[in-house]
This record gives sequence, structure tokens and C-alpha cells, in this order.
Amino acid sequence: MVATPIGNLGDITLRALEVLRSVPLVAAEDTRLTRRLWARHGIATPLTSFHAQSAPARREQLLRHLAGGADLALVTDAGTPLVSDPGEDLVAEWSQRGGRVVPVPGPSSVLAALVAAGLPAARWGFEGFLPRRGRERREALARICVDQRTTVLFEAPGRTAGTLADLAAACGGERRAAFCRELTKLHEEVRRGSLGELADWAAEHPVRGEVTIVVGGAEADRAAPSVGLEEARVEVGRLVREGASRSSAAREVAQRTGLPRRELFRE
Repeated sequence: MVATPIGNLGDITLRALEVLRSVPLVAAEDTRLTRRLWARHGIATPLTSFHAQSAPARREQLLRHLAGGADLALVTDAGTPLVSDPGEDLVAEWSQRGGRVVPVPGPSSVLAALVAAGLPAARWGFEGFLPRRGRERREALARICVDQRTTVLFEAPGRTAGTLADLAAACGGERRAAFCRELTKLHEEVRRGSLGELADWAAEHPVRGEVTIVVGGAEADRAAPSVGLEEARVEVGRLVREGASRSSAAREVAQRTGLPRRELFRE
């Protein structure tokens, strides 16, 4: 499991280069992108594609390769494999067979954004890509709203403005945050401010490139229940009328308010 640069091709470890040159085969998310790294550092190891849309037969082919006693390196387009990138099934299956999985750490856009954001970094959570819509998205926003840790998440450029607006609505426009774009690349940008300020800016400026958003944690007093039990039950009823099950509605409101789910589940 070899971490590769997230932008600047110079950000690769000596150990990663040694492994990539010595293994008999490298499975890459996009071989076209990986060949740029090969050209920069003089790597000649054969490549095979392995991505989220790969057929199950490709995974079995790689497992047979490993079962035959040969090493395999797995890389993604950028950063550390499995972190919002393909490969989880392959690693899980090989681990269950008793195979050895070796991490070769290195670049990570999660950590790069976290340390550049200017927000507390001692305790933090990673959400990856938020669900695009519906109950799952509301629940994810509710979790971030009450979490006292800093939260890091990914977003596609075309959905960044909408996500910042949703975060501002859920957490409050004054919550501190950072918008990080094209980290380690030529057009690297880190913009810090409140969620409201960042949402307003993104609504007026086209966003391009790889985006990572960092959201400051809730203050201790604001993480406590902010609404009464009866008001929260009314909100549960509203979600049920909109089509949610009572169980999922109670869970969402409990995450948002900090009130006991069991009490919210009652009619």
C-alpha cells in the first residue's frame, strides 16, 4: 500500500521509490496518471489498472498473483490508498486469507489540509465525501454540527459551494473553517474564514481542482442540547411526514440536538 504524491511529484519517500522499483507489478487506479510518476523518477515496473469500476475478475487476478508468492504494490491517483479511494475489497480479502499487508506511508491530502487550516488538529474526524442528498446527508451534517473535533471532508469542485452552504446552515455561519484547493500543486490555495464567508465566496467564484474542506469543532456549550424535548419531537414528526421512518428521524434529530434517541422515538 504505497502513498504517492497528491500533486507535487517531488513529494515521494525514498522507501516508496524503492518499493515501486522492486515489486514485479503495481496496480494503479489510473495507469495514465501513474506513468507521469514513473517518468519523473525513472520507474520501469509493469502497471495494471485497478479502480472502482474494475470487474471482479481483475481483483481475483491480483489475488492469484499474490497467492503465487509474488509481491504487489497498490497505488491510487494521489495520496494514500483506501482513503476515499479503491482497494478496500482487495486488501480485506487478502488479509482474510492470512496475507501480509504492508503500509508505505507518505502524502495525504487529509493531513495536508488539516495542518494548513489553522484549526485545532489534536483531535479530528474524517468524513470523506458527504452523501449527495436525502436523510444520509442530513445525518452527516448533523454529526459534524455537534462534533467537538475538527472535521475534514472531501468535495467535488462543482458541489463545493452547495456543501459549504449546507455546512453553514447546519453548524452556523460563524463556525470557523478552511477551504483547501489543489494542495501541493501550482495553484494551491488555502482560504480561511467562517463557513458563512466561505459559502458566500464559493457561490460567486468557480471552484476548480481537488477540494478539501476543514470545519472547526463545536464549542462545548454549543455541543449540548440546544432545543427542548417537545420541540425536538415536533421535528421528528415533520421528518416522518416527509417520508422518513420514525427510527431514522429520531436518530437524525438526536445527532443534531444531543437529546436521547429513545425519548425522541416515542409518539
